[in-house]
Amino acid sequence: MVAEASISPVYPRRFRSSPERNARIARPLALVAGVREPDPELLDEIGRRMLLRDETGAALARAMGRERSDPERVTMRAFHRSLEAGGPSDDAPQALREFFAAVTPEPDWVDHDRLERGGRAYRRLGRSRDDVLLGLSLIGGYRYGGPTELLVRTGGLTGAGAMRRLGETQAWGFAVSRPGGMARGGEGWRATLHVRAMHALVADRFERGDRWDTAEHGLPINRSDLASTLGLFNSTAILGCRLLGTHVPRADADAIMHLWRYIGWLMGVDDDWLYTTEREQNAFNHHVLLAQGDVTPSGAELTGALVGGLRDERPGLRGRWERRRLLSLLRLFLGAEGMRDLELPVSLPWIVPSQVLRNLVQSTVVVRSERGRRWLEERSDRRVRADLALRFGVEQPGPRDLPA
Repeated sequence: MVAEASISPVYPRRFRSSPERNARIARPLALVAGVREPDPELLDEIGRRMLLRDETGAALARAMGRERSDPERVTMRAFHRSLEAGGPSDDAPQALREFFAAVTPEPDWVDHDRLERGGRAYRRLGRSRDDVLLGLSLIGGYRYGGPTELLVRTGGLTGAGAMRRLGETQAWGFAVSRPGGMARGGEGWRATLHVRAMHALVADRFERGDRWDTAEHGLPINRSDLASTLGLFNSTAILGCRLLGTHVPRADADAIMHLWRYIGWLMGVDDDWLYTTEREQNAFNHHVLLAQGDVTPSGAELTGALVGGLRDERPGLRGRWERRRLLSLLRLFLGAEGMRDLELPVSLPWIVPSQVLRNLVQSTVVVRSERGRRWLEERSDRRVRADLALRFGVEQPGPRDLPA
C-alpha cells in the first residue's frame, strides 16, 4: 500500500497554515459571493500553483541574464523598443519573440468598447477607488505571509521608497484606465507588459539566490499569488467602493471586470482564473483568503512604512490629517483584529459617514448626465496627477519606470 504522503500534492508550508483565523476573516466575503462550502479542488489548485511560475516571463528573464556576447541575449532596450512598436522584429532573439507571441494577438473575447467603458467607470470611482486599493487591497494583504516577505527583501515598499512605489502602482492603474490605454501599443498595454517582465526578473533573481525559502513561501511571484493580486484590482475595488456608498451599476461593474480580465491575461494569469463576473471573482478571492498563512512581522513593517509615508509626504496638518483619515478607513476595512495584526492603533471609522454621503450623491445624482460623468472622470484624473506630481515631481513615471 502506497503511503498517503507519497501521493499527496506538495504545498508550501504557508498554505492554509492558519485555517481558523482565515476562515473568520473570509466569512463576510463568503456571504457576498454566496459560498456555502469551500471547494476542495480549488483550494488544492491554489496550493499547487504556489509552486508554479509564469514560464513565459521566466524564459524572458533567463534570456536577459545571458552573456553580453550571446546573440540570444535580450536587452532592456530591445524589450522597450518592442513595447513601443507593439511587437519585436523578425530577427529579435527567440525569447523576446515568444514573449510577445504569448500576448498577441489578443483573445477573441476582448471587446474594446467594453475596455473603454470599463476604464471610464474605473476612473469615476475616484478617490474611494484609491482608498480601497491602498487600505483593503494592499494593506489588507499584509495580514498574510509570503508576498510580504518578498516585498521586504526587495525593499519595494519599505523606508523612503514606500510612497514612490505606491505612486508607481497608481500610475499603472491610471495608464490602463485612460482612453486607448489598452489598445496594442497603448500606454496601459505597454505598462502591463513591462510589469510582467519586471515580475519575472525579480522572481528569477530570488529563485537563483539563497535568500528565498520556497518550501515555506512557494515560488516568488507564483501563479496563485499573481491571480490573487488581480482580484484585488477588480472585484475587491468594486466591493470596497460599494462599502463606501458608491452605486456601481451592473453594466459598469461588468465592464471593469472585462478590463481587468484582459490586463490579467497580459500579466500571465491562468485562463481558468480570469473571471468575467464579480461573483465568480469574489468566490475565488474567498478561497484565496482560506489558503493563506498567518500574519508575519513583515506585514507590520510594510504597513508602518505606508502609513508613516502618507503623513510624511505632506507637511504639517495636512500630513497628519491624511494619516488619521487612512487609519479611520482601515478600521472599516480590516476591523479591530486587522488593526492589531498590523500593529496599528485601533481608531473609530469616523470618516466613513461623510464618505458614504459624498459617494451616494456622486453615484446616484451627478452621474445621471454625461456632463456629470465627465466631471467625475476629470476630477479623478486631476487628483491622480496631483498625487503623482507630489511623489515624482515633473518627471512622472512611464511604462519603463513602473514597479517590479
